[in-house]
Amino acid sequence: MAAKSPPTKPLPGERQLPNEQEGTPVPESKLDLPPLIRRTEVVAISLIGLLVICIIAGLYLAKAFLLPITMAFIVGTMLSPAANLLERYRIPRAVAAVLIVAAASAATAFMVGLIASPAIEWSSKLPELGALLRDKLRVFDRPLALWQELQSTLGGPDTLTTLHLPKVDWVQPTLEFLSPTFAEFLLFIATLLLFIASWRDLRRALILNFGERAWRLRTLRILNEIEEHLGNYLLLVTMINVGVGIATGLICAVTGMPNPASLGALAAILNFIPIIGPVAMFAVLVVVGIVAFPTISAGLLAPAIFAVMTFLEGHFLTPTIVGRRLALNALAVFLAVAFWTWLWGPMGAFLSSPLLIVALIVKEHLMPPDSPQLPED
Repeated sequence: MAAKSPPTKPLPGERQLPNEQEGTPVPESKLDLPPLIRRTEVVAISLIGLLVICIIAGLYLAKAFLLPITMAFIVGTMLSPAANLLERYRIPRAVAAVLIVAAASAATAFMVGLIASPAIEWSSKLPELGALLRDKLRVFDRPLALWQELQSTLGGPDTLTTLHLPKVDWVQPTLEFLSPTFAEFLLFIATLLLFIASWRDLRRALILNFGERAWRLRTLRILNEIEEHLGNYLLLVTMINVGVGIATGLICAVTGMPNPASLGALAAILNFIPIIGPVAMFAVLVVVGIVAFPTISAGLLAPAIFAVMTFLEGHFLTPTIVGRRLALNALAVFLAVAFWTWLWGPMGAFLSSPLLIVALIVKEHLMPPDSPQLPED
């Protein structure tokens, strides 16, 4: 037998596995290797992206049909608790649907009527009001001139030294953008009536559509939670917005603003649109105040009080009344408002928060969190 050669010592910089013969390969470590992305995963992600793009394009192109239908479904779900309450008093579901829709339409018509008369009066005087507003804003000519001088000193482009107001050409496109067509309104009313009247049958058919008992129970929980949350959302937000409208009307009356009832009704309606509505109302109060009062400081008094009031309402009153269950992340609400406003206009802005609530409820039931939650602060 041949004698074994003595083991050689590893050279400096080399490593050798213990209890292994010379020449045994060292297994490569996979800890530092990047994760592999399979071709099927890339295809799946691409298909999901294309599906999302197609859905958004379909929602945009079919706005005239899908917006009234979606609006009717959301509003009908919000009003279903009221129909259930009337059913307990032995009022047929169809009659309850007609009564509820009639009452909601009368309240909306009353609010719009408060706004329509002053809006028509002011719109007929837009050229004179524009000239008056331009004269009031002459006080900003000097700061703009100083800003232009500073820019020219720093080598920037020249800018206008006077504050020019936009032309009146935006009035007609704005009215066309805000007002739905008569066909869309009829489609909304008819769908809303039929939805409220047949909501129980629709619920039963949707639940029984699933064969497994677990999926039926899950669908029932989702529908019950959506109906409860949207009903509570409509009730609480309506009460808060009516309070905001009354407070705005009182602020305008105390400060001497014209048409305080109309401005209060406008504030209540705009407050249904999160974030954007109060900002738009603040801008309206600024313009009306500057035009109505002889000095800018007097015209900015009512907008300043309104800004303080809406800050307190948005940061303290509404979270306390609505509670954590219906509270939504501010960034998520802002992105939802921006997306649905771009897609469906003002009605999309109104639907943004209810649609976000529905999406969160469905996500919680279909994709429950399996990982441990972070501890509360």
